[in-house]
Amino acid sequence: MANTPSAKKAVRKLQRRTDVNKARRSRMRTFIRRVEEAVAKGDADGARTAFLEAQPEIMRAATKGVVHKNTAARKISRLNRRLKTISA
Repeated sequence: MANTPSAKKAVRKLQRRTDVNKARRSRMRTFIRRVEEAVAKGDADGARTAFLEAQPEIMRAATKGVVHKNTAARKISRLNRRLKTISA
């Protein structure tokens, strides 16, 4: 348990950051799920629209440090590849 005032403050800051990061990660996953659901339905237009909304959200998570930039790039690449399979 934190004893000093600075350690107590650090614990509070860490909790706030954790909550923010959880929210960002959850938001990113929601956008990814929307793309995957549209692809599963075979809805090419809906999947394309969802992908265009998901892409900046994933990159924002990478910029904020929630996920690594290579992880974000990989997720975008895989979503785009799945999108192309139903478009073709």
